[in-house]
Amino acid sequence: MFEFIWWWVLILLPLPWFIYRFSKPVQPVAAITLPVLPENLVKKPVRRWQSILALLCWISLLGALARPVWFGDSVQIQPEHRDMLLAVDLSGSMSIEDMVDGQGNTIDRLTAVKQVVTDFISKRQGDRLGLVLFANHAYLQTPLTFDLNTVKQQLGRTVLGLIGQSTAIGEGLGIAAKSFINSDAEQRVIILLSDGANTSGVINPLEAAKLAAENKVRIYTVGIGAEEMVQRSFFGDRMVNPSQDLDEHALTQIASLTGGQYFRARNPQELASIYQSINDLEPVSTAQQTWRPREELFRFPLAGALLFSVLLAIRWRRYG
Repeated sequence: MFEFIWWWVLILLPLPWFIYRFSKPVQPVAAITLPVLPENLVKKPVRRWQSILALLCWISLLGALARPVWFGDSVQIQPEHRDMLLAVDLSGSMSIEDMVDGQGNTIDRLTAVKQVVTDFISKRQGDRLGLVLFANHAYLQTPLTFDLNTVKQQLGRTVLGLIGQSTAIGEGLGIAAKSFINSDAEQRVIILLSDGANTSGVINPLEAAKLAAENKVRIYTVGIGAEEMVQRSFFGDRMVNPSQDLDEHALTQIASLTGGQYFRARNPQELASIYQSINDLEPVSTAQQTWRPREELFRFPLAGALLFSVLLAIRWRRYG
Protein backbone atom coordinates (compact mmCIF):
# COMPACT_ATOMS: atom_id res chain seq x y z
CA MET A 1 0.00 0.00 0.00
CA PHE A 2 1.31 3.44 -0.99
CA GLU A 3 0.96 6.31 1.48
CA PHE A 4 2.25 9.81 2.24
CA ILE A 5 3.28 10.05 5.92
CA TRP A 6 3.26 13.87 5.96
CA TRP A 7 0.41 14.27 3.46
CA TRP A 8 -0.53 17.73 4.79
CA VAL A 9 2.60 19.14 3.09
CA LEU A 10 0.76 18.78 -0.22
CA ILE A 11 -1.46 21.69 0.84
CA LEU A 12 1.42 23.91 -0.31
CA LEU A 13 1.04 22.79 -3.94
CA PRO A 14 -0.87 25.93 -5.08
CA LEU A 15 1.56 28.30 -3.28
CA PRO A 16 3.42 29.37 -6.50
CA TRP A 17 0.08 30.26 -8.13
CA PHE A 18 -0.94 32.42 -5.15
CA ILE A 19 2.41 34.21 -5.26
CA TYR A 20 2.07 34.79 -8.99
CA ARG A 21 -1.59 35.88 -8.68
CA PHE A 22 -1.41 38.27 -5.73
CA SER A 23 2.15 39.59 -5.57
CA LYS A 24 3.00 42.96 -7.15
CA PRO A 25 4.53 42.67 -10.60
CA VAL A 26 8.12 43.77 -11.07
CA GLN A 27 8.38 47.11 -12.87
CA PRO A 28 10.19 46.60 -16.18
CA VAL A 29 13.28 48.63 -16.96
CA ALA A 30 12.69 51.39 -19.51
CA ALA A 31 13.38 50.07 -22.96
CA ILE A 32 15.81 51.72 -25.32
CA THR A 33 14.28 52.36 -28.70
CA LEU A 34 16.51 51.76 -31.68
CA PRO A 35 15.54 52.62 -35.22
CA VAL A 36 16.40 49.19 -36.62
CA LEU A 37 16.99 45.80 -34.92
CA PRO A 38 17.94 42.49 -36.47
CA GLU A 39 14.88 40.34 -37.05
CA ASN A 40 16.20 37.53 -34.83
CA LEU A 41 16.40 39.90 -31.82
CA VAL A 42 12.87 41.15 -32.06
CA LYS A 43 11.32 37.88 -30.90
CA LYS A 44 11.06 37.41 -27.15
CA PRO A 45 12.32 34.10 -25.79
CA VAL A 46 9.55 31.62 -24.99
CA ARG A 47 9.35 31.10 -21.17
CA ARG A 48 6.63 28.43 -21.16
CA TRP A 49 9.12 25.56 -20.71
CA GLN A 50 10.84 27.38 -17.85
CA SER A 51 7.51 27.69 -16.05
CA ILE A 52 6.73 24.00 -16.60
CA LEU A 53 10.15 22.88 -15.30
CA ALA A 54 9.84 25.15 -12.26
CA LEU A 55 6.39 23.72 -11.52
CA LEU A 56 7.61 20.12 -11.85
CA CYS A 57 10.55 20.89 -9.56
CA TRP A 58 8.19 22.33 -6.95
CA ILE A 59 5.84 19.32 -7.14
CA SER A 60 8.78 16.90 -6.81
CA LEU A 61 10.18 18.75 -3.77
CA LEU A 62 6.81 18.65 -2.02
CA GLY A 63 6.42 14.97 -2.96
CA ALA A 64 9.74 14.18 -1.31
CA LEU A 65 8.92 16.30 1.75
CA ALA A 66 5.59 14.47 2.20
CA ARG A 67 7.52 11.22 2.82
CA PRO A 68 6.04 8.73 0.34
CA VAL A 69 6.18 5.21 1.78
CA TRP A 70 5.36 1.75 0.44
CA PHE A 71 3.94 -0.66 3.06
CA GLY A 72 4.25 -4.39 2.43
CA ASP A 73 1.87 -7.12 3.59
CA SER A 74 1.35 -7.50 7.32
CA VAL A 75 3.61 -10.01 9.09
CA GLN A 76 2.43 -11.69 12.29
CA ILE A 77 5.15 -12.20 14.87
CA GLN A 78 4.97 -13.63 18.35
CA PRO A 79 6.91 -11.92 21.14
CA GLU A 80 7.43 -15.36 22.73
CA HIS A 81 8.65 -18.23 20.63
CA ARG A 82 10.02 -21.74 20.82
CA ASP A 83 13.45 -22.72 19.59
CA MET A 84 13.10 -26.18 18.10
CA LEU A 85 15.76 -28.40 16.48
CA LEU A 86 14.69 -31.33 14.31
CA ALA A 87 17.33 -34.09 14.35
CA VAL A 88 16.64 -36.52 11.49
CA ASP A 89 18.30 -39.89 10.93
CA LEU A 90 19.77 -40.39 7.42
CA SER A 91 21.26 -43.83 8.00
CA GLY A 92 20.92 -46.59 5.42
CA SER A 93 18.03 -48.28 7.23
CA MET A 94 15.82 -45.24 6.49
CA SER A 95 15.49 -46.67 2.98
CA ILE A 96 13.42 -49.66 4.22
CA GLU A 97 9.98 -49.58 2.61
CA ASP A 98 7.75 -50.54 5.52
CA MET A 99 5.57 -47.42 5.82
CA VAL A 100 2.07 -47.30 4.30
CA ASP A 101 0.67 -43.86 3.50
CA GLY A 102 -2.98 -42.78 3.49
CA GLN A 103 -3.50 -44.03 -0.08
CA GLY A 104 -2.25 -47.52 0.78
CA ASN A 105 1.08 -47.08 -1.00
CA THR A 106 4.22 -48.53 0.54
CA ILE A 107 6.95 -45.90 0.94
CA ASP A 108 10.35 -45.80 2.59
CA ARG A 109 10.89 -44.33 6.03
CA LEU A 110 12.63 -41.14 4.89
CA THR A 111 9.81 -40.30 2.46
CA ALA A 112 7.27 -40.74 5.26
CA VAL A 113 9.34 -38.49 7.52
CA LYS A 114 9.57 -35.79 4.83
CA GLN A 115 5.80 -35.81 4.30
CA VAL A 116 4.87 -35.60 7.96
CA VAL A 117 7.63 -33.28 9.16
CA THR A 118 7.09 -30.85 6.27
CA ASP A 119 3.46 -30.46 7.34
CA PHE A 120 4.60 -30.10 10.96
CA ILE A 121 7.02 -27.30 10.00
CA SER A 122 4.28 -25.41 8.11
CA LYS A 123 2.24 -25.19 11.33
CA ARG A 124 5.07 -23.79 13.46
CA GLN A 125 4.44 -20.13 12.67
CA GLY A 126 6.13 -18.01 15.34
CA ASP A 127 8.72 -20.66 16.25
CA ARG A 128 12.38 -20.72 15.29
CA LEU A 129 13.26 -24.03 13.72
CA GLY A 130 16.53 -25.68 12.75
CA LEU A 131 17.53 -28.94 11.12
CA VAL A 132 20.28 -31.41 12.10
CA LEU A 133 21.05 -34.47 9.96
CA PHE A 134 23.06 -37.46 11.14
CA ALA A 135 24.37 -40.78 9.80
CA ASN A 136 28.11 -41.61 10.07
CA HIS A 137 28.46 -38.13 11.53
CA ALA A 138 26.12 -35.25 12.22
CA TYR A 139 26.02 -31.71 10.93
CA LEU A 140 23.82 -28.63 11.25
CA GLN A 141 21.92 -28.35 7.98
CA THR A 142 19.83 -25.28 8.91
CA PRO A 143 20.54 -23.00 11.90
CA LEU A 144 17.64 -21.74 14.00
CA THR A 145 15.51 -19.44 11.86
CA PHE A 146 12.00 -17.99 11.54
CA ASP A 147 12.16 -18.74 7.80
CA LEU A 148 10.18 -21.97 7.80
CA ASN A 149 10.26 -22.26 4.01
CA THR A 150 14.03 -22.62 4.11
CA VAL A 151 13.79 -25.42 6.69
CA LYS A 152 11.22 -27.25 4.53
CA GLN A 153 13.36 -26.87 1.41
CA GLN A 154 16.46 -28.17 3.18
CA LEU A 155 14.55 -31.19 4.51
CA GLY A 156 13.10 -31.89 1.06
CA ARG A 157 16.58 -31.97 -0.48
CA THR A 158 17.95 -34.61 1.88
CA VAL A 159 18.95 -37.91 0.29
CA LEU A 160 20.05 -41.22 1.74
CA GLY A 161 23.76 -41.98 1.62
CA LEU A 162 24.67 -38.29 1.74
CA ILE A 163 26.64 -38.67 4.97
CA GLY A 164 27.05 -42.41 5.30
CA GLN A 165 25.10 -45.48 6.39
CA SER A 166 25.64 -45.65 10.18
CA THR A 167 23.74 -43.89 12.98
CA ALA A 168 25.49 -41.22 15.07
CA ILE A 169 22.66 -40.40 17.49
CA GLY A 170 25.03 -38.92 20.08
CA GLU A 171 26.60 -36.51 17.60
CA GLY A 172 23.18 -35.47 16.35
CA LEU A 173 22.07 -34.63 19.89
CA GLY A 174 25.36 -32.91 20.68
CA ILE A 175 25.22 -30.57 17.68
CA ALA A 176 21.54 -29.84 18.30
CA ALA A 177 22.17 -29.00 21.95
CA LYS A 178 25.13 -26.79 21.02
CA SER A 179 22.87 -24.75 18.72
CA PHE A 180 20.97 -23.46 21.78
CA ILE A 181 24.02 -21.79 23.39
CA ASN A 182 22.99 -18.31 22.27
CA SER A 183 19.24 -18.94 22.49
CA ASP A 184 17.17 -16.69 24.75
CA ALA A 185 13.93 -18.64 24.25
CA GLU A 186 12.19 -20.01 27.32
CA GLN A 187 11.24 -23.19 25.46
CA ARG A 188 14.11 -25.09 23.85
CA VAL A 189 13.21 -28.41 22.29
CA ILE A 190 14.95 -31.13 20.31
CA ILE A 191 12.87 -33.66 18.37
CA LEU A 192 15.07 -36.65 17.58
CA LEU A 193 13.85 -39.12 14.97
CA SER A 194 15.72 -42.39 14.46
CA ASP A 195 15.08 -45.96 13.36
CA GLY A 196 18.14 -47.65 14.87
CA ALA A 197 20.78 -47.67 17.58
CA ASN A 198 23.85 -45.52 18.04
CA THR A 199 26.54 -47.18 15.92
CA SER A 200 28.85 -44.28 15.05
CA GLY A 201 30.17 -40.94 16.25
CA VAL A 202 32.42 -39.80 19.07
CA ILE A 203 29.73 -38.81 21.61
CA ASN A 204 27.66 -41.16 23.73
CA PRO A 205 23.92 -40.37 23.36
CA LEU A 206 23.32 -40.32 27.12
CA GLU A 207 26.22 -37.90 27.65
CA ALA A 208 24.78 -35.64 24.96
CA ALA A 209 21.38 -35.84 26.66
CA LYS A 210 22.91 -34.80 30.00
CA LEU A 211 24.54 -31.83 28.27
CA ALA A 212 21.16 -30.85 26.85
CA ALA A 213 19.50 -31.16 30.25
CA GLU A 214 22.13 -28.86 31.81
CA ASN A 215 21.19 -26.22 29.21
CA LYS A 216 17.47 -26.64 29.94
CA VAL A 217 16.78 -28.32 26.61
CA ARG A 218 13.98 -30.87 26.46
CA ILE A 219 14.33 -33.82 24.09
CA TYR A 220 11.47 -35.76 22.54
CA THR A 221 12.57 -38.98 20.82
CA VAL A 222 10.66 -40.78 18.09
CA GLY A 223 11.38 -44.35 17.03
CA ILE A 224 10.24 -44.95 13.46
CA GLY A 225 9.60 -48.24 11.64
CA ALA A 226 6.92 -50.89 11.30
CA GLU A 227 6.95 -53.94 13.55
CA GLU A 228 5.86 -56.38 10.85
CA MET A 229 6.72 -56.66 7.18
CA VAL A 230 6.40 -59.43 4.62
CA GLN A 231 9.80 -60.38 3.23
CA ARG A 232 9.81 -62.16 -0.11
CA SER A 233 12.63 -64.57 -0.93
CA PHE A 234 13.45 -67.61 -3.06
CA PHE A 235 12.02 -69.85 -0.35
CA GLY A 236 8.72 -67.95 -0.09
CA ASP A 237 7.25 -65.15 1.98
CA ARG A 238 7.90 -64.75 5.67
CA MET A 239 6.98 -62.17 8.33
CA VAL A 240 9.92 -60.21 9.78
CA ASN A 241 10.40 -57.33 12.18
CA PRO A 242 12.14 -54.52 10.21
CA SER A 243 12.65 -52.51 13.41
CA GLN A 244 14.66 -55.10 15.31
CA ASP A 245 17.68 -52.73 15.44
CA LEU A 246 15.67 -49.91 17.01
CA ASP A 247 17.11 -49.12 20.46
CA GLU A 248 13.92 -48.10 22.26
CA HIS A 249 15.58 -48.38 25.67
CA ALA A 250 18.23 -45.78 24.81
CA LEU A 251 15.70 -43.43 23.19
CA THR A 252 13.51 -43.65 26.29
CA GLN A 253 16.47 -42.86 28.56
CA ILE A 254 17.47 -39.88 26.43
CA ALA A 255 13.98 -38.42 26.68
CA SER A 256 13.66 -39.11 30.43
CA LEU A 257 16.98 -37.39 31.26
CA THR A 258 15.66 -34.10 29.83
CA GLY A 259 12.04 -34.26 30.94
CA GLY A 260 10.78 -35.27 27.50
CA GLN A 261 9.00 -38.36 26.20
CA TYR A 262 9.62 -41.25 23.86
CA PHE A 263 7.13 -41.99 21.06
CA ARG A 264 6.77 -44.92 18.67
CA ALA A 265 5.75 -44.34 15.04
CA ARG A 266 4.89 -47.48 13.07
CA ASN A 267 3.27 -45.62 10.15
CA PRO A 268 2.88 -42.05 8.84
CA GLN A 269 -0.43 -41.61 10.65
CA GLU A 270 1.12 -42.37 14.05
CA LEU A 271 4.05 -40.11 13.21
CA ALA A 272 1.68 -37.21 12.41
CA SER A 273 -0.20 -37.69 15.70
CA ILE A 274 3.11 -37.76 17.60
CA TYR A 275 4.14 -34.37 16.26
CA GLN A 276 0.74 -32.99 17.22
CA SER A 277 1.18 -34.42 20.72
CA ILE A 278 4.58 -32.74 20.99
CA ASN A 279 2.98 -29.45 19.97
CA ASP A 280 0.37 -29.87 22.73
CA LEU A 281 3.07 -30.71 25.29
CA GLU A 282 5.05 -27.59 24.38
CA PRO A 283 2.42 -24.83 24.15
CA VAL A 284 3.56 -21.36 23.16
CA SER A 285 1.98 -18.01 23.92
CA THR A 286 -0.74 -17.04 21.43
CA ALA A 287 -0.06 -13.31 21.82
CA GLN A 288 0.86 -11.80 18.48
CA GLN A 289 2.24 -8.54 17.18
CA THR A 290 1.75 -7.19 13.68
CA TRP A 291 4.64 -5.74 11.71
CA ARG A 292 4.51 -4.29 8.23
CA PRO A 293 7.69 -3.86 6.19
CA ARG A 294 8.11 -0.24 5.09
CA GLU A 295 10.21 1.29 2.32
CA GLU A 296 10.87 5.04 2.16
CA LEU A 297 10.46 6.36 -1.40
CA PHE A 298 11.39 10.05 -0.96
CA ARG A 299 14.62 9.54 -2.92
CA PHE A 300 12.68 9.19 -6.19
CA PRO A 301 10.84 12.56 -6.17
CA LEU A 302 13.97 14.17 -4.72
CA ALA A 303 15.98 12.89 -7.67
CA GLY A 304 13.28 14.25 -9.98
CA ALA A 305 13.49 17.68 -8.33
CA LEU A 306 17.26 17.69 -8.84
CA LEU A 307 16.86 16.77 -12.50
CA PHE A 308 14.23 19.45 -13.15
CA SER A 309 16.32 22.11 -11.37
CA VAL A 310 19.35 21.26 -13.54
CA LEU A 311 17.23 21.50 -16.72
CA LEU A 312 15.77 24.78 -15.48
CA ALA A 313 19.24 26.20 -14.83
CA ILE A 314 20.39 25.20 -18.32
CA ARG A 315 17.27 26.75 -19.87
CA TRP A 316 17.66 29.93 -17.86
CA ARG A 317 21.33 30.26 -18.75
CA ARG A 318 20.54 29.90 -22.43
CA TYR A 319 17.56 32.26 -22.66
CA GLY A 320 17.91 34.41 -19.56
